[in-house]
Amino acid sequence: MRVIGGKFRGKSIKFLKIPSTRPLKDSVKENIFNVLNHSNEINVEILNSNVLDLYSGIGSFGLECISRGAKNITFIEKDIEAANVLKTNLASLSISMNAKLINKKIEDSFKLLEEEKFDIFFFDPPFKDTKFTENLKIILQNKIFNKNHIVIIHREKETNDNINKFLDIKITKYYGRSKIVFGTFI
Repeated sequence: MRVIGGKFRGKSIKFLKIPSTRPLKDSVKENIFNVLNHSNEINVEILNSNVLDLYSGIGSFGLECISRGAKNITFIEKDIEAANVLKTNLASLSISMNAKLINKKIEDSFKLLEEEKFDIFFFDPPFKDTKFTENLKIILQNKIFNKNHIVIIHREKETNDNINKFLDIKITKYYGRSKIVFGTFI
């Protein structure tokens, strides 16, 4: 795995080779950033943005945002092994000032985020997780998003999550097994 764009382009990042993790493929990640950069439906810039990377795993999405000029990244990852690999990736890229790692369950992390507002939200829950929509609900209720924001959700192509009551869906893309949904909070 590697960073595919920005100032860290081409730098390798470590990942876990265990069944409980599913790293974001470089090709899917590249397509996500193409949509962010070129779609008329999305009114958010990566440059100087505040990003919340939920279910961040090894941090592939957030690291890519840092490389492309995001101002702040908050990673939330409950798995200690994945969080340790993420720490290693941050250190290998000499990133510290604009990155924060919260090693807790997402629902236990929101108290730490009450004063923050985010521009980009990236959800990459395990494909079998259907409770991630509760976290959408909490973010919507607490309004921790800026007026111009985007929510990106990585799911398995066949999933039919009930997210329409939280999000105004702008774009849905399919890449192999993956479905990427782009939307804004209602």
